[in-house]
Amino acid sequence: MPATGLFLDQVQISLNGRPLIGLSARVAPGEVLTVMGPSGSGKSTLLAYIGGFLDPVFSATGAVTVGGLDITALPPEDRRAGILFQDPLLFPHMTVAGNLAFALPAGVKGRALRRERAEAALAGVGLAGLGDRDPDTLSGGQKARVALARVLLSAPLMLLLDEPFSKLDADLRQQTRELVFDSARASALPVVLVTHDEADAAAAGGAIVRVGA
Repeated sequence: MPATGLFLDQVQISLNGRPLIGLSARVAPGEVLTVMGPSGSGKSTLLAYIGGFLDPVFSATGAVTVGGLDITALPPEDRRAGILFQDPLLFPHMTVAGNLAFALPAGVKGRALRRERAEAALAGVGLAGLGDRDPDTLSGGQKARVALARVLLSAPLMLLLDEPFSKLDADLRQQTRELVFDSARASALPVVLVTHDEADAAAAGGAIVRVGA
């Protein structure tokens, strides 16, 4: 991935003429930009704009560039944004390995190879051997790890984190933060984290933008 990372150029988002977000920022590969603010301040709206799924009730301008490619006009499926939400959103009708294999790019051919990649991804997040499990049998922390592994398998160019640690207890939250941020660094992925938790921002260790204050 080119060293340009993720660049937000004069991004402006408003609702019914009321400005919500206005910023320009560069997020280098492996670094985290944390956007903090109260509920309703536009944090998640910013992620939606970057990811290409902004609700049309909002007005938005500004360019989004990742890896040197302007993705502002691309549909969501072509932006290659890996997204983690508060809930892991695992498919209940699939096994754990099936959830991961679903995220693999179409270029990875053959059931055996896709299963092998899924199992390797599980091992990478400390869940080796759980591929045949029903997602509902996993703990909250295990589900969060599966969700991360699934996102990384999709070969994203960036990570968008919408308060993905907020429903975990304190110990699991710290462990999951470390896993997510370490994985982003290892994969040289620029990260945008939205949160209202100061501890999340401290763990991310990057620049902080405060909105809605």
